[in-house]
This record gives sequence, structure tokens and C-alpha cells, in this order.
Amino acid sequence: MSAPPPTDLEYQVQQLLSYCHQLQQQNQQLRAREQNLKQERNQLRQVRDATQKQVEAMIGRFKAMEQ
Repeated sequence: MSAPPPTDLEYQVQQLLSYCHQLQQQNQQLRAREQNLKQERNQLRQVRDATQKQVEAMIGRFKAMEQ
């Protein structure tokens, strides 16, 4: 005895489940990318802060040399 042919509703449910699985994978990838971007942003902020301190120190030294 063979299985009955799938109905339109069964096909739509399968398509919906497939789409949900695809969205879950995409969501997981996006969350990982977001985490990586947050880490990169934090690293860039640290570099920016360190550079800003160095520039401020150089300006202070230049002002001291002028006097």
C-alpha cells in the first residue's frame, strides 16, 4: 500500500517548516555576525581612545615647548 499523495495543505505546511528552518539558520548567522561586529567596535574604540590620549599628550608637549 503506497502513501496517499500530499495535499496542498500538507505541501504548504512542509514549505512553511522549511522556511522556518531557513530563517532560524539565518538568524543564528546574523547573531554571530552581530557579536563579531560588537567585538570589532569595542577594539576600535580602544584604539581610538589610546590614539586620542597620545595626540593630547603630544599637543601638551608642543605647548610646553612654545613657552
